Amino acid sequence: MNLLEVRGLEVRYGGIRAVKGIDLEIAAGEMVCLIGANGAGKSSTLRAISGLVPTAPGAVRFGGSDLAGAPAFRRARAGLVMVPEGRGVFAQLSVDENLAMGAYLRGDREIGSDRARVFGLFPQLRERRDQTAGTLSGGEQQMLAIGRALMSRPKLLALDEPSMGLAPIVAKKIFEVIRDINRAGVTVLLVEQNARAALALAARAYVMESGTITLSGEARALLADSRVREAYLGEAAA
Repeated sequence: MNLLEVRGLEVRYGGIRAVKGIDLEIAAGEMVCLIGANGAGKSSTLRAISGLVPTAPGAVRFGGSDLAGAPAFRRARAGLVMVPEGRGVFAQLSVDENLAMGAYLRGDREIGSDRARVFGLFPQLRERRDQTAGTLSGGEQQMLAIGRALMSRPKLLALDEPSMGLAPIVAKKIFEVIRDINRAGVTVLLVEQNARAALALAARAYVMESGTITLSGEARALLADSRVREAYLGEAAA
C-alpha cells in the first residue's frame, strides 16, 4: 500500500516552472531517494510535498487523504515530517528545547522515552543537551534536526540533503542512522546529492533533471545504470 502518492506535481516561482508535472509514490515502510544535479527540482519537490511551497497544479495524497491546500503544520500533524536543507535548528534554544519543539503537537506521555531514543541514536546530543544549538558543529546540528523530526513520531520522514557540508565520517554516521530509522518502520524520502550513498541506502530511486523525472526504478539497478554512473557517479562511459 502506498503511503505517499504524488501526481502531476508542478512548482512555479513566478514564471519559472521548477517542477514540471512529476509523479512519484512511496509504499509504507519503504526508503526512496530522489537524486539529481543542483537545480534539478529535488528540494522544490520535497518542499511542495511538505506544504512549504504551493503546487499548481498537482495532487498529493498521504495515507489515503488528499492534502490539497493543507498547510505544512497539518501535514506534519498527519505524520509527514521534513528535515530541511541547512538543518533549520533553533540556534538560541538548547538541544533539549529543540527536541521539545519537535514534540510540540503531541500530548502523550511517551515524549521522554522518545527523547531517550534520540539520545541513543546520537550520544553526542545527550552530552550537549543543555548546550545552545547554534554552538554545535554542523554534524551535530544535522543530528539534532533529525532527532527533532523523530520527536514528532513521523510516518514519513523527508530529508533534504542531510550530508551537505559534512565531513565524510560524519556523513557516514548520518546515513547509518537514516538506515536504522527506516528499519525501525519509518518511511523515508531522501533527497541527496551524494548519489552513490543514496542509491546504496534506498530500495527505489527517482532521477530528476530540469524539473522532470527521467529515470526511476530499483536503486540497485540505477546504481549499475551507465547513464547514472556517468552523470552522477563521476564514471566515464565505456
